[in-house]
Amino acid sequence: MHYLTFGNTVSRIMKTPLPLVIEGPNFLERVFKILNPASSMRKMLMRHDKNTGPHKEKIIMKSEKRTQSGISKYACLFVVLFLVLFTCSVGYSQSLNNSKFLGYRGIWFTLGQVERMKHFGYSGDYGDKYSGGLSFAWSHTVAPMALYAPEVDKTFFVYGGTTEPDTRYLMAMASYYDHANHRVPRPTIVRDQTGVDDPHDNPSIAIDDDGYIYVFVAGRGRRRPGQIFRATEPYSVDKFEKLISREQTYSHIWHIEGKGFMHLLTLYTAGRELYWETSGDGMDWTDSPAEDLSKLAGFGGHYQVTRLDESRQRVGSAFNYHPERDVDRRTNIYYVETRDFGETWTTVDGKELATPLDDRDNPALVVDYEAKGKTVYITKLVYDYDGNPAILSVVSEGYMPGPKNDPRIWEIVHWTGDEWKTYEVTRSDHNYDMGSLYIDGDQWTVIGPALTGPQPYHTGGEVGLWKSTDGGKTWNLEHEVTRNSSMNHSYVRRPHRPSEPFFGVWADADSTEFSKSRLFFTDSTGDRVYMLPYTMMNDYEEPVQVYPDPDEQ
Repeated sequence: MHYLTFGNTVSRIMKTPLPLVIEGPNFLERVFKILNPASSMRKMLMRHDKNTGPHKEKIIMKSEKRTQSGISKYACLFVVLFLVLFTCSVGYSQSLNNSKFLGYRGIWFTLGQVERMKHFGYSGDYGDKYSGGLSFAWSHTVAPMALYAPEVDKTFFVYGGTTEPDTRYLMAMASYYDHANHRVPRPTIVRDQTGVDDPHDNPSIAIDDDGYIYVFVAGRGRRRPGQIFRATEPYSVDKFEKLISREQTYSHIWHIEGKGFMHLLTLYTAGRELYWETSGDGMDWTDSPAEDLSKLAGFGGHYQVTRLDESRQRVGSAFNYHPERDVDRRTNIYYVETRDFGETWTTVDGKELATPLDDRDNPALVVDYEAKGKTVYITKLVYDYDGNPAILSVVSEGYMPGPKNDPRIWEIVHWTGDEWKTYEVTRSDHNYDMGSLYIDGDQWTVIGPALTGPQPYHTGGEVGLWKSTDGGKTWNLEHEVTRNSSMNHSYVRRPHRPSEPFFGVWADADSTEFSKSRLFFTDSTGDRVYMLPYTMMNDYEEPVQVYPDPDEQ
């Protein structure tokens, strides 16, 4: 374990092991949360004085009992306080980077735009545009968040985590599921976002030909830089080194065997514009992306979903556009691809494109939803066995939550080899009810939170599994993956090269108010659902089966 210099002293006095590094902004809050478990004999109120900086906390404590050694817990806390203030006084400030955490705890977030929307006629009865468990949000911002490595029979994954049920400090976490032993290790904090609570900074993951794991942490526009990290050992997530910190938002990162990395990202150069870059060895990245990178599309702003087609060494991107740079008016679907590592970009039928695409009406346009007055929330891009792209989206009447903008239709737009066809999968009650698409010959599967959950018309719901046996043309609900839940499930993510039983991974949370958030995964049939251990007593533990309930079998 990695401790502060005075951590062992505190542990001996308190007879309480410190499970992780406790450093950086909100330092005191983290110390006292660890030294103040749920069974504690004292109450504590902490208030942060925003005018005096992140290390200067005001603390009010009550303590009634003493330890068996005669040293009061109250006195010990003042010892810790003295040590912390001394540490801060000499400029000691680090993060929780590369520390192990004692469980899988997801980030809760709300956008905070209810009052803004009320100015445009929104009642406010159905919460924010999105809220709840956003550890794996959003498929149109970062990808992939999980990938299977057959060389070691492990699915490596990243997510936006936090340290306590009642905290919202974002940690970019990395871990893996060991298929052979059905267990997970304690997750690693790749980057402590030091007070940021916004999962727009969620990570994405890639792995190179030698087995080294890369984690790309998304920044936020030009306000917060993103970072690129590389593991220090192959097929390991125990320790990472930072390669670069720079402007990068919404990182989609794919490694192409024998060629290197292709990074599709967003820069806020004139709204959310799409760029790409490549790196042969994963170590060479520009520190000036806006000046050095090539622009893919820039005509109002865009969100994209991407996919690597390994058999053809092809990378594709499906994206929408934002009229007048208004993200709430997102509409249309465009598709582009490259088969030569970004040298040229083409339409689905091979017509070469001049980049950047700078006009709404261009050859990459797939569906003109704007002409239909529809908004579109792109969710997933995959390829069928013939190499034809299929794009999953949620299409609605508008961006505000609630029945007014029903129906929210889950649609698949599929290239048949001659034309684009659109098929309806199901309907749900929120624009951000986002799931994943899987294709196995003529059998297609969608797993996602489209069923009504305990917080209707809020982000997420109950997870269902829909199947098509005719290549995506018609669909039926095959299985209720989750049921009788206390909180909504949201953002089901598809690992790259998914392998049983880790086929879809997501988080739950109360979408109406701040709550804890847990992480789950399911197999390809949706018959078994496992929860990653929220609190771990050991270095490795098995996921907990929650559906079907083992006690009821």
